[in-house]
Amino acid sequence: MKRRHDRQTERIDSTPHLPRRRPDAHKGDFGRVLVVGGSRGMIGAPALAANAALRGGAGLVTQAVPETIQLAVASLCPCATSVPLACAAGELAGESVRQMLAAAARADVLAVGCGMGVSPVARDLVRAAIEQTRPVVLDADGLNNLARIEGWPAMRRCGLVLTPHPGEFARLTGSSAGDVQSDRASRAEAAAGEWSAPAGIDQPLVVVLKGAGTIVTDASRTFVNDTGNPGMATGGSGDVLTGLIAALLGQRLAPFDAACLGVHLHGLAGDLAAAESGQVSLIATDLLDLLPDAFGDMGL
Repeated sequence: MKRRHDRQTERIDSTPHLPRRRPDAHKGDFGRVLVVGGSRGMIGAPALAANAALRGGAGLVTQAVPETIQLAVASLCPCATSVPLACAAGELAGESVRQMLAAAARADVLAVGCGMGVSPVARDLVRAAIEQTRPVVLDADGLNNLARIEGWPAMRRCGLVLTPHPGEFARLTGSSAGDVQSDRASRAEAAAGEWSAPAGIDQPLVVVLKGAGTIVTDASRTFVNDTGNPGMATGGSGDVLTGLIAALLGQRLAPFDAACLGVHLHGLAGDLAAAESGQVSLIATDLLDLLPDAFGDMGL
């Protein structure tokens, strides 16, 4: 990757590439992604993430979702398998934490939070995810639950990619979205450095601050994305990004590289979708449909 120095960090100006696939490769070579999320009102979110992981090249994808919605979610992503998480009175039950960890033991990467909802058990799921050792992409309600876990950076044992929009980032940092937007790169870099320090482990932490010119930083390096358009400001777009980054992690890219390539491809798919159908009518499933063309445009 090409680099130049800027302020306190290295400014990354180009995106990494995936290695070419061997002719004798099999699905186990390209990563097993576990998507953890979903709730009664958010059935589509984990399915979008799972479909994006598959479109992103993951060899195997499993969805761990509440048993009350398992069949509905499975029907939206027929190429993935699914695991029912125990519920009580329609909500996640404590047993779901053990079930999620059992599924995680068979995965290479976890994508956690899409449509999960905020609750004490969901918070326990997020804590269990960051305390295990496989890489994790944490998005949406995964981040909102994380913000309610005091001292979470010291609990982390995994490589972690956080993908907040400005509101979620503000909740994590105790600031306001306006403050975040006033100096996006510096605030993302500062948070990445602060959250990395307490863990005491050799596992990276990457912040992906979404928005126009998405920022990707691990505090020592920063990438500012130049693809994407306002049509992507639509429900489900972030779920697609979560699954895509998880897939790239599963294909052995390092967390920072996976995040840089993921946001670039995600935005490029959005630009292709806008060129085809316009920005106003763009929806998240258009990104899934155009991801193959985005990969092709990058020669991947």
